[in-house]
Amino acid sequence: MSTDTPLDRFKTVLGGATRALAREPEIELGFTSDAPVQSGKHVKVPMPARNLPADQVAEARGFADGFALRLRHHDIKLHARQAPAEAVARAVFDAVESARVEALGARGYAGITDNLATALDARLRSDPITRARNRDEVPLSTALGLVVRERLTGALPPAAAAPAMALVRDWIEQKAGADLDSLALAIDDQRAFATLTTRLLEDLDLIEGELIPEETDEGGEEDEGADEQEQTDDADEGDGDTEQGQGEIEARGSESESDQQDGDGDERNDDQFEDGDGEPGDDGEDGMLPVRPNRPMSDFPPQFEYKAWTTRFDEVIAATDLCDADELVRLRAYLDQQLVHLQGAVTKLANRLQRRLMAQQSRSWDFDQEEGLLDAARLARIVVNPMLSLSYKIERETEFRDTVVTLLIDNSGSMRGRPISIAAICADILARTLERCGVKTEILGFTTRAWKGGQSREAWLAAGRPTQPGRLNDIRHIVYKQADEPWRRAKTNLGLMMREGLLKENIDGEALLWAHQRLIARHEERKILMVISDGAPVDDSTLSVNSGSYLERHLRQVIGWIENRSPVELVAIGIGHDVTRYYARAVTIMDAEQLGGAIIEQLAALFDTP
Repeated sequence: MSTDTPLDRFKTVLGGATRALAREPEIELGFTSDAPVQSGKHVKVPMPARNLPADQVAEARGFADGFALRLRHHDIKLHARQAPAEAVARAVFDAVESARVEALGARGYAGITDNLATALDARLRSDPITRARNRDEVPLSTALGLVVRERLTGALPPAAAAPAMALVRDWIEQKAGADLDSLALAIDDQRAFATLTTRLLEDLDLIEGELIPEETDEGGEEDEGADEQEQTDDADEGDGDTEQGQGEIEARGSESESDQQDGDGDERNDDQFEDGDGEPGDDGEDGMLPVRPNRPMSDFPPQFEYKAWTTRFDEVIAATDLCDADELVRLRAYLDQQLVHLQGAVTKLANRLQRRLMAQQSRSWDFDQEEGLLDAARLARIVVNPMLSLSYKIERETEFRDTVVTLLIDNSGSMRGRPISIAAICADILARTLERCGVKTEILGFTTRAWKGGQSREAWLAAGRPTQPGRLNDIRHIVYKQADEPWRRAKTNLGLMMREGLLKENIDGEALLWAHQRLIARHEERKILMVISDGAPVDDSTLSVNSGSYLERHLRQVIGWIENRSPVELVAIGIGHDVTRYYARAVTIMDAEQLGGAIIEQLAALFDTP
């Protein structure tokens, strides 16, 4: 008699259906209580309850079908070669391709169509589009994905997204209606579809003349002339290499040329989103909440200089000044609820990490000494010859340099929900454990004071909108715990990250410099800066009037300087995104359960004597 539960049998059946739909016999399917994810041939879908409610079963089937269709109908390398480099454009490009894959796979299959619709409803529950109240708040990538889905399948956007779609639909149709109509004609050809999508992005003013690399022939070989041409292009234009298996492409074209073109293009981007009444503050390229483009490295010109339009409205503030004590206690209690099911794992992690660190501070012995403590291993020799020398040992302590660690946490809007909880849990565990080991820990956070630029943008508008103003938002740097402050006094402050409205936009480069300067001022011999983030810097106000890679270039320059020239050791924890494209030393975790081995090894490696 089988002992499998209904949930086990459902997993078996769903795994078989996923492999059949993808036409890939090696797919491994599992359940997760957090965000569904696909990594190669490993698929994790939402875990339904044991009694298998119909809506939860449909949701799991929807995500499994979506992943299977992507494996079957999507060419990662082709997508990487044709994807644009600019952040917002890349997000739209990805969303439109996902709509193509799902529309292609669902043709003629009503069950798959229903499952995908259920999965879409689940995704939209955490999407900013459901909270958008004006055009500036509508995420363009989600909106374009839904419009293309409607064009290809005839299915209207879900009711939760309908109000936001009404805010941007007329503008999208006016700018790119013809492009949307042509997409349906190329749904079976990913290369042609990507070319049409590029044209769509150009008509929406999201890119300007993106170059698409020449394709290889069916045998995978390029002719010699193409090779020579590519080498010439690489030398002249700074093209990057495609990173196989990651779905990425280096930014094409000269950065310096794009910088020179920013002025005119930025004025047009500002004007295109103004309302008829011309109210200040309605400017901006697309008004998205932060997205995570995570673009690969570009060839940045050495003369690139970063600046801020004004620093008058920036602030460095303690967590206790942003929230009253009673609310901090309530928010900390909410964070503790997130830790309940991880309590056992947290305790084990803290103990393991503490043992690893304390082991490096343990005593050792110098043997074969003329004097000291009698070496028991030499006892037999001493009995035979009491006058034998070198039979003693001397105890000495292993050198463990005085160390301070700064945890710098991304407090951006894209971290809202599960990611910021994971980040707060990471900080909680690491700070407690390091303090036990005698390592002082500082916890900092970074975000902006406002969406869409705040007072900095208002000052820029009042000055007549000078071109290329640089950083155009009011940054907010938060001190959750000072290095010399005991953990028991500061632990409540981490609850602030759970506060609605705190998480806005993120300007990582300046945050790293701020945290670095605080570390340099410390007296400890060894200084470690650990960044907890989920990807690239994004600030709509800044990016709408500068080049699309303005903030990312600055971040890369800051990271390069710290890693290569500063005595501060830099390491990163990526929450749900691979941040190794930015940081040389990094680890990625998808959930707090993965804190165990990955972070223990990362920290232990940090504290090992070079």
